[in-house]
Amino acid sequence: QVQLVESGGGLVQPGGSLRLSCAASGSIFRINAMTWYRQAPGKERELVADITSGGNTNYADSVKGRFTISRDNAKNTMYLQMNSLKPEDTAVYYCKMTIRLFGSSVPIMDYWGKGTPVTVSS
Repeated sequence: QVQLVESGGGLVQPGGSLRLSCAASGSIFRINAMTWYRQAPGKERELVADITSGGNTNYADSVKGRFTISRDNAKNTMYLQMNSLKPEDTAVYYCKMTIRLFGSSVPIMDYWGKGTPVTVSS
């Protein structure tokens, strides 16, 4: 079984910074793509940023230049450095990882964390 645990969310003033982490545990053979999503109250979940196993990154237009996604493969962990935060960044942030477990018959699957809330307010 695989477990993803996010951390680092909280309350921050506009213009401030936060660093989110997402750590995966379990019988992990390899992690392919890692992705951050967010869901604001009353809105649909949206992609924030993703990073491939090779380190290629992609960002939503709304966060380009402010957020940075990274990963530490040795720790099965990814990060989201969020700078210059705005009230519209307020949301629950979720991580998703595409993981291959040990065992030749086990399919590659997506796994989700339970989310960490981020509130940007003065």
